[in-house]
Amino acid sequence: MEFLVNSLLELITQTSTNLPPDVRAAMSIAADQETPGTQSSQALDIILCNVDMAVEDEGPICQDTGMPTFVVHTPVGVNQIHIKKAIKEAVAEATRLGKLRPNSVDSLTGKNSGNNLGEETPVVHFEQWEQEEIEVKLILKGGGCENKNIQYSVPCNLDHLGRADRNLEGVRKCILHAVWQAQGQGCAPGALGVCIGSDRAHGYALAKGQLFRTLDDVNPNPELAKLEAEILEEANRLGVGAMGFGGKASLIGCKIAAANRLPASFFVSVAYDCWAFRRLGVRLDAATGAITSWLYRDPERAVEKMARGEGFPLSGREVVLTPPLTEAQMRALKVGDVVLISGEMFTGRDNVHAYLMKNAPPVDLNGAALYHCGPVMLQEGGEWKVKAAGPTTSIREEPYQADVIKRYGVRAVIGKGGMGKKTLDALREFGAVYLNGIGGAAQYYARTVEKVLGVSLLEFGIPEAMWHLRVKGFAAIVTMDAHGNSLHADVEQATGAVLETLQKV
Repeated sequence: MEFLVNSLLELITQTSTNLPPDVRAAMSIAADQETPGTQSSQALDIILCNVDMAVEDEGPICQDTGMPTFVVHTPVGVNQIHIKKAIKEAVAEATRLGKLRPNSVDSLTGKNSGNNLGEETPVVHFEQWEQEEIEVKLILKGGGCENKNIQYSVPCNLDHLGRADRNLEGVRKCILHAVWQAQGQGCAPGALGVCIGSDRAHGYALAKGQLFRTLDDVNPNPELAKLEAEILEEANRLGVGAMGFGGKASLIGCKIAAANRLPASFFVSVAYDCWAFRRLGVRLDAATGAITSWLYRDPERAVEKMARGEGFPLSGREVVLTPPLTEAQMRALKVGDVVLISGEMFTGRDNVHAYLMKNAPPVDLNGAALYHCGPVMLQEGGEWKVKAAGPTTSIREEPYQADVIKRYGVRAVIGKGGMGKKTLDALREFGAVYLNGIGGAAQYYARTVEKVLGVSLLEFGIPEAMWHLRVKGFAAIVTMDAHGNSLHADVEQATGAVLETLQKV
């Protein structure tokens, strides 16, 4: 099969860089229905612009390209070992080309393999069928939304919803709770794959498998079709909104399967996917490995532009910040302010924060803007270039962030999804702010980087290193200020109150 590796490489590239038509349509509807001028509307404008940029540059829509997961159907007699070898070769090449971020980390040593290959990476599921062609489907589901997967063992008690029993009403409560608990950490508006029943492990696999359905299909089971439509309508009454800023669009799809279970167990497994819902598929000639057709998209059809404008129209009320930042500047900001950063900033996520608990920083962080980001980086002409650079979920740094602010004088923390009370208290005590970027907008933010000034702690791997960046016009919204205010806490409380109204007597 002389064309197999190249066909798989094209599948990976298109999945990473070109959002499927059904997801594009759902996001366009969400943007059109959002209230103009709101924070959610601003976020959706950037998202649509980012989708266009990814196609134009053939760059990752989101810098977190997740754990590549392939579902392969092969005719009887086709060598699956050969196909798996080709998949690994294509994954490594896509990583080298910057279409995938190196995401495979040894769980014992913490070492990043650098090529997305390693123990059980990538994930490949094989099934035989009686058709003549090979079918390969791929989903790229980032860590932020993967962390918002959730599994319920019913009966159970749920915040704001009370008891969930072993019936469809209990399932409905679990699914709505799953949407609510994701908030902005899952890069709303999101999509859900759900499995009712099975065991713990297979239930999660079946839930993720539901994400291979198109958003506009109808479940062949009438009861599940009704539940899917009901969940979609009710979830969008919650008010989570894009990025958890509050708004009309919290969910763009809900797909549900049911599987037999043990008498003692009743699981509701939920696979949460973000708005950057990347999944595509191909049919391949079993003899040559050449692509015979695409799933989910028509390559002959021109990709329509999604952006409704420049992505982030300036109002003139934005606050321009140039690091190093001062306490007075930060205390002058309040929740809802839009800032534009120009100057130097540093990336720092999980490994960097853990490192700073025991070691002095490799750079001067006094007055710094610290960006929770694991970029896609390539070396071109001896220099590092940013290929994708959106924010990662900040709550993972909650155990460390307050200490980093206190010890080193960080004035602005940039990420997505907000942080907790410990960080909020430190922002108030030491005069700093939390700035929420738009999750998944990796191309939009990559274009704000004028130059990579250097890198520290590269031994942690590209995503976890501390990159020194010079940016211009980096847009973000103040969602936690130095006065003890948190948009995230307010939205969580408000949406929780709405969730309570969705109980059925």
